[in-house]
Amino acid sequence: KRIRRVDDGAFLVQYYTRLILIGGTMPRQSISFTPPNEEWLRAQVESQEYTSKSDVVNDLIRKAREIEAIRSKLVLAEQSGFTGLGRAAILEEAKAEARRNGIL
Repeated sequence: KRIRRVDDGAFLVQYYTRLILIGGTMPRQSISFTPPNEEWLRAQVESQEYTSKSDVVNDLIRKAREIEAIRSKLVLAEQSGFTGLGRAAILEEAKAEARRNGIL
């Protein structure tokens, strides 16, 4: 077991090959929501899908970042010259192939 201090005053404890963060805090932000968005956030927590509004917001940000990464990969693929087809044509081609293979 090894313990080392990290920048924000938290400690990392290493048990074998696993690192565990102890006592650290995530940066806090204050944000405002429109009433419909506030209601939606509250509903997500009340449905017990999430434990807090922060969990909902962090999950939405994670998903947005994944989408952004996928989009940038698509742009790179389109610019690579591998195909002259645009996004819509590629999607249609993929759907047609899926239909031929009985997937759709």
